[in-house]
Amino acid sequence: MVFEALGAFVFRWRWAVLVVSALFLAFAVAGLVPGGTLTSGVIHGLEAERAQHIIDETTGRPADTTLLLVLHADGLDAHSPEFVSAAHAALDPLHSDPRVLSVAAPDSFPPPLAEGMIDGPGGAELAYVTLRGNLAQARRAYAGVRDRLKSNRLKIDCTGRVAFIHDLDRTLERDLLRAELVSVPLSLFVLMFVFRTIAAATLPVGIGGLAVVGGLAIVTATSHVADIAQYTINVCSLIGTGVAIDYSLFIVSRHREELASGKSVRDAIVAAMGTAGRVVCFSGVAVATGLAGLLFFERSYLFAMGIGGVLVVTLAVVFALTFLPALLAVLGHGVNAGKLPLRRSRTEGRLWRAMAVRVMRRPWLFVLPTIALLLFMGIPFLHLRLASADVRVLPHEVEARRGYELLRRHFPDQAANRIAIAVQFPPPEGLTPDRLAALQGLERRVAALPAVRKVQSAGPVLYAISDARPESDEARAVVRAIRSDRDVADGTLWVGGPTAHDVDATSYVVERIPAAVSLVVGATVLVVFLLLGSVVLPLKAVVMNVLSIAGSFGALVWVFQDGHLFVREPRPVEPSLPILLFCTVFGLSMDYEVLMLSRMKESWERTHDNTEAVADGLARTAGLITSAATIMVSVFGAFALARVVLIKAVGFGMALAVAVDATLVRVLLVPATMRLLGHLNWWSPAFLVRARRRLGFDRPVP
Repeated sequence: MVFEALGAFVFRWRWAVLVVSALFLAFAVAGLVPGGTLTSGVIHGLEAERAQHIIDETTGRPADTTLLLVLHADGLDAHSPEFVSAAHAALDPLHSDPRVLSVAAPDSFPPPLAEGMIDGPGGAELAYVTLRGNLAQARRAYAGVRDRLKSNRLKIDCTGRVAFIHDLDRTLERDLLRAELVSVPLSLFVLMFVFRTIAAATLPVGIGGLAVVGGLAIVTATSHVADIAQYTINVCSLIGTGVAIDYSLFIVSRHREELASGKSVRDAIVAAMGTAGRVVCFSGVAVATGLAGLLFFERSYLFAMGIGGVLVVTLAVVFALTFLPALLAVLGHGVNAGKLPLRRSRTEGRLWRAMAVRVMRRPWLFVLPTIALLLFMGIPFLHLRLASADVRVLPHEVEARRGYELLRRHFPDQAANRIAIAVQFPPPEGLTPDRLAALQGLERRVAALPAVRKVQSAGPVLYAISDARPESDEARAVVRAIRSDRDVADGTLWVGGPTAHDVDATSYVVERIPAAVSLVVGATVLVVFLLLGSVVLPLKAVVMNVLSIAGSFGALVWVFQDGHLFVREPRPVEPSLPILLFCTVFGLSMDYEVLMLSRMKESWERTHDNTEAVADGLARTAGLITSAATIMVSVFGAFALARVVLIKAVGFGMALAVAVDATLVRVLLVPATMRLLGHLNWWSPAFLVRARRRLGFDRPVP
């Protein structure tokens, strides 16, 4: 009776609920105005991070806060007086800038090193500009410093970590805006087609906006005291929009159904809260639990994504159970205002029932081909490759990516894969003869490795230059070979650089996957059991979800890693993407599972006829599930239009997973497998039945 009581409470205090919600929205908007301090994806505590820290201390030029400037001009030799004069004029304003720690042009280095920073015939020169402070401070200073880099004669392109993060932020912001501009109208169109009235159609979109704004405000505020990746904003917006609209769709649909049966506005709200509201709560717990699997990835940006995702889902549930019924109470029968000239098909329910009956008449005919198709779709996942995102995830027209491509063209050694080796000696510091001999021996060992073109040495810091791409097996073999022999006299050897970071990040994610998956699966089984009182249905739901996710994961690899369809630059999958999608999609899949099984449970308790219960449940929910899935696919598909590869992959993966889940799984596999299991669907051992009763979950689904 909890949800019915909540419905009655909200109906009585509807205006107070609306005022509190409005105040929350005002505070949320105010919190978003100052913005946040967002970073790119970071995993702390890796060996590669430690190596880079030692190198930064040794060189005095932190890599994270150093800009690589490519000054270039077509048809002008970089050694010419005109070019040299223009380059000095462009860099001069930075020497006196308090935000700049150092400026290093070719004339700052000995002649052999300086020549490596000039491509005379190519008309290009390389310079290093190191900003003051840590990465966060450098990011804040970057835009102002970049504005001072101007030349009437030369073109200037910046790359490096600070430039990459800055341009990534701007690109993701534009991607987010574009996605919202596409997804919101599409969602509204689908809702109008479902409800046939303007008033009812706009309510879910409003709830979605409220949940997303509130969640993003909290995430943005948190970024001032914790490491929050820019990706978190996009992912939270994507998830929040989808689930909030879905939850509102469930409640508004049930409310209008109760109104149509002749109930008063109050009684319709109470009934909708006791049925759809209850489902929304359990579904929200399932989705939040799935996202909570990311909390196992402490010291990484995945942890923050988990917190952000749980927040927006929680807000979506809270507003769907409070703000939405308050609006429905104020609107009354006005929820049906603004009727559109769209005719509702009276045969829709009968068609879905007929589909269910047909599937259950010959269940094996549908089970085996559907499972075979999903497994076939999942085959590409068997050759999954993982690699961290770098500047190459940006489009070519973005400056940081453009600067990187110029580096590759004019200064290949600077753009080549540089495997960094840092050797740390204990006190007393200094290169004794034994230590110097050990470093020379290390240099010879590294130079002899396959895929290493040459080794650059600067005291206790060495760089193995390789033409193998950072994510390649050849480059990873070099990292593992160096780490397999760490003998450097009394020193400690650390390996860093992009390839080492990939190796470390992949190991970090893989080590924590079993615990995260166990939590998500175990908690989901528990939630569904408490809702339905069956031990078979939760286990079957897990199997259905795994099959659905396997198919979408395989398609993800086929598209983004293997380079099919719209992907022009195939690359390995970001290490965090599979677990992020698993935790998210596993929870989202339970939306439809919980809604459908709840209706089947209602029918089962009335008739105790398994076949009738399945047919009735599918007939009553399949149309709603199709509409909800269409909205989710619209929202997620809009994010697949992003220019940043990671967000494009997240949007594509989620959209495909929801589409597969709402069609192949819910419409074919669920009724077929439930027909095969028969009365076993609703079985639970006596001791679990008693435990559920003691916990207060024994009340039949209304």
